[in-house]
Amino acid sequence: MGNPTLFIELARLCERLKETTSRKKKSHFISNFLRKLEKKEIAPSVLLIIGQIFPEAEKNVLKVGFATISRVMKSAKQSSLLEKPLTILSVHNFLNKIATITGPKSRQRKERFLESLLSQAQPKEAKWILKSIFGEMQHGVNVGLMLDAVAEAGRVNIELVRKAYALTGDIGWVAEMALSIGEGGLSKIGIQLFRPLKPMLAEMSYDLGDVLKEHGGVTALEYKFDGARVQIHKKGEKVRVFSRRLSDVTSSLPEIVELTKKEVRAKEVIVDGEVVAVGKNGRPLPFQDLMRRFKRMHLVKELVKEIPLKLHLFDILYLDGRSLIDTPYKERRKKLSGVCDDVFLAKCIVTRSLREAEGFLREALKEGHEGVVAKNLGSPYILGRRKKMWFKIKPTEFLDLAISAADWGYGRRTGWLSDYYLAALNEEMGEYVVVGKTFKGLTDEEFKEMTRKLLKIKVSESEHTVYVKPEVVVEVAFNEIQRSHRYKSSFALRFARITRIRDDKTPEDVDTIEKVKSLYDRQFLYKSKL
Repeated sequence: MGNPTLFIELARLCERLKETTSRKKKSHFISNFLRKLEKKEIAPSVLLIIGQIFPEAEKNVLKVGFATISRVMKSAKQSSLLEKPLTILSVHNFLNKIATITGPKSRQRKERFLESLLSQAQPKEAKWILKSIFGEMQHGVNVGLMLDAVAEAGRVNIELVRKAYALTGDIGWVAEMALSIGEGGLSKIGIQLFRPLKPMLAEMSYDLGDVLKEHGGVTALEYKFDGARVQIHKKGEKVRVFSRRLSDVTSSLPEIVELTKKEVRAKEVIVDGEVVAVGKNGRPLPFQDLMRRFKRMHLVKELVKEIPLKLHLFDILYLDGRSLIDTPYKERRKKLSGVCDDVFLAKCIVTRSLREAEGFLREALKEGHEGVVAKNLGSPYILGRRKKMWFKIKPTEFLDLAISAADWGYGRRTGWLSDYYLAALNEEMGEYVVVGKTFKGLTDEEFKEMTRKLLKIKVSESEHTVYVKPEVVVEVAFNEIQRSHRYKSSFALRFARITRIRDDKTPEDVDTIEKVKSLYDRQFLYKSKL
């Protein structure tokens, strides 16, 4: 057993990653670093590098905000050369201790632990500890790149690594297994009840005709709900519910637990679905209202009455000891209908007709739902991946908005202004107010050109953000408008993306906040409202 790896080595790696633009080189640097670590250092290192600290499905959260960090930074003393240097494991243990602190005066005790940690850190170490805490590494290493690096470090097949991660949701543990037991061990990892799986994802499409063509002329269409994805595990009378992000949300959804016990007819099963908040008229409530229920840990009984939930199941992944993820969708749907009544299933048709498909989409919208999901009848359940086997089709609204500020990008977009603040015109106040942000929609060349444009009209700048005259107009597509306390406008666009740069339009042509409000109100034509 070698000497413990110093945390400064990990901090130096992160600095090197930030200075490197090549994805392949980043992967190479990480894999070389991982190979030098002791087995017990691998998982903490992988998580710290990507700014997670804890596995995705872990309950542990630091609950340390910016205000706490600011107070600690003011009081933390500079590291002395005589002090014992930090190691990767000591930093990880410190953060684990902070996460477990609860109860009276927990904030003060968290601050003392964090102050102790930062007091032992060199400036470069403190920088990357704080970045890991906030999850804003800004060195261009995401989960996908880390999985590539793990495969390279362990000299194992990348698909095996991806599948193991999709089955466990714990990238640190997967890295440890890949480097210690290799392909033989990874290939034996399978589905385990009460260990959440990464859900299959859908590509976005705006054309049902294209989807039918992609699926060979026939497709299954299901309602697309404006709710929260849930994965429900059941064994006998034991039921646990997991969120899209693999968090255990069982205690927040007692009625879903009881419903599963009574209505899902299987001894052992994993089903995939969506919970939707419903109003007094039985129509869906907006996503924001659902989140009040979904994240609530206290006073759940009161909210069960105030915001009732409805369950819609649309897939089955495991049944009585057998994995179904490689079974075609058409057969999985039959098995799902065999374990619960149709009233709990997402409404579905199988069609070859574009007219029928369009009618089904209109029907979904009239019932207050988001749209439809198209599924290839032969598709397996591809864990954690976005493939053209599934498409989500939702109506899209457009607004012409002005860019009022932009954040500097990182990773591949380092050196570009690439996260844009989108503003509508408040005619009454004579000012432009932000209604959302997006980094989606532009090509690399357009990012470069946009950066040049915005720097020419800069009015001020902070460390990460450039504020500009609202002269550049863009056409923005979005799927929904939400109420927001974050922006002065009180509104926020959901899933915003730039579709065109409107060089033909002036700031006077920008859509008004009144139009944004009218579009927001129009959403309740078919939705319910609290």
